[in-house]
Amino acid sequence: MKMNGAEILIESLKKEGVKHMFGYPGGVVLGIFDRLYDDKDIELILTRHEQGAVHAADGYSRSTGKAGVVLVTSGPGATNTVTGIATASMDSIPLVVFTGQVPTMLIGNDAFQEADIVGISRPCTKYNFLVKDVNDLARIVKEAFYIATSGRPGPVLIDLPKDVTAMKAEFVWPQDVKIRSYNPTLEGNKWMITQAAHLIAKSKRPVIVAGGGVILSNASKELKELAEITDIPVVMTLMGLGGFPGTHPLALGMPGMHGSYYANRSIQESDLLIAVGMRFDDRVTGKIDAFAPHAKIVHIDIDPTSIRKNVRVDTPIVGDAKRILSVLNKVLKEEIKEQWGEVRNAWLKQIQAWKKERPLTYTYSEEVIKPQFVVEKIYELTKGDAIISTEVGQNQMWSAQFYKFDKPRMWLTSGGLGTMGYGFPAAIGAQLAHPDKLVIDIAGDGSIQMNIQELATAVINKLPVKVAILNNRCLGMVRQWQELFFSERYSHTKLDETVPDFVKIAEAYGAVGLRATKPSEVEPVLREAFKIKRTVFMDFVVDWKEKVFPMVPAGAAIDQMMFDEQKEKTEKKLKAVK
Repeated sequence: MKMNGAEILIESLKKEGVKHMFGYPGGVVLGIFDRLYDDKDIELILTRHEQGAVHAADGYSRSTGKAGVVLVTSGPGATNTVTGIATASMDSIPLVVFTGQVPTMLIGNDAFQEADIVGISRPCTKYNFLVKDVNDLARIVKEAFYIATSGRPGPVLIDLPKDVTAMKAEFVWPQDVKIRSYNPTLEGNKWMITQAAHLIAKSKRPVIVAGGGVILSNASKELKELAEITDIPVVMTLMGLGGFPGTHPLALGMPGMHGSYYANRSIQESDLLIAVGMRFDDRVTGKIDAFAPHAKIVHIDIDPTSIRKNVRVDTPIVGDAKRILSVLNKVLKEEIKEQWGEVRNAWLKQIQAWKKERPLTYTYSEEVIKPQFVVEKIYELTKGDAIISTEVGQNQMWSAQFYKFDKPRMWLTSGGLGTMGYGFPAAIGAQLAHPDKLVIDIAGDGSIQMNIQELATAVINKLPVKVAILNNRCLGMVRQWQELFFSERYSHTKLDETVPDFVKIAEAYGAVGLRATKPSEVEPVLREAFKIKRTVFMDFVVDWKEKVFPMVPAGAAIDQMMFDEQKEKTEKKLKAVK
């Protein structure tokens, strides 16, 4: 029996196991939305902006490991997805985005709501398709999901002309995918893996640097095994948090611009870096020619273009991190058989000394709420068993520093693109995927306003997302840079007169609004919010002058770190009094 393109699309999504998708209707996709009206197997979540739809699909994907799915209309509907697609692309998140398009005979004629979304999105998609023949639609959907989720994951866009979705054809679902030009390498070179094992055996000061690829390849178990059998400490990039237990004795937290002192010192003093699923971006390396100057580098990554892209590499291993680590662990246990404890003892003692010398800390106040205190309280009350999303800026860095992630897929944040407005819709997507989980977006008062309209999405779908707003009445991270490097010339970053009443906004949408203005109110507000089975905005009025430390200035090596001088002066005075 023949189906039209809209029916073929929906049947194809069912074949891929899609249960939820996010989107916004419009003229050229009405045929698809009409078919969804009666469908009981796929639920479309109506967001209030197409960017929110893509971020929600992104959060759904990061928290489940499945491809997130988006459906929007043509023209501005399609172009509104680009920021979300670029966010997913930078962080290697699998999405399949369906955009409506004007009928094929009108393409290129500047028709109403026409946009060349294939051309526009090409730099930020892993691949994209313009469907010209309804007979190709099922195959293209199959290929899109395969491309999005295999190899180095990423977003794939399918542009659907209106006439293609109306035409009829036989529904033929391909059993497998064969793309001659696309064959990702999964198995690592065994000789290179053996070489890496011998480097590990010889090293005195090794460090593992775990990136987002550990989580994407579900390699957390294998990474933990590698660290434990060799006594090698682990630092986790922003995208890698949760890939190794944050409370583990070998965990050193995050490296780089706002990384811990001991993580950065361990990298700089190491003689071997084992990089797994990370790409050595500038926020991790700082000044490239001063990065890990004494270390040989083993780089494991499924994307061959990421190896040697930014730093020199001695032993490159291309393939899936889970598979490679499994083989590496086997070689280390069966062939090397070293007594690692004695070899690593001095190195681990040195790292412990660095931890004592400069732990991650802040100055507590009984008068004003410190943002770090809010994050610590969230961690204490949740016992680490919550999905945390963030916006971008100071709120993101404080969350990365003071919330310990022991499990993968519990941390949702925009790493590569640094997209303000990401966290709230991403939390909505994660909450939909995990209805019984506590999902919290830690936000700033600037970034939460980027997609605040998604309050309607959360409320209407009865999603009990919690939003903790660290309200410092500033664009905090930019203000921090202005204070430190631009003589306190706060150009367009202080928002005192324009920050809205977040409690009233929440209530206007039908959500719950709570506020804390002093430290003693923080825990009661959190406890109340966590009990309420509704969407809650928590407005924490925090110290506007608080900055994120440590900090590596732009262009400096990662061991050239700035610290909170005022805090250190206070501590010295207290020690002198004692």
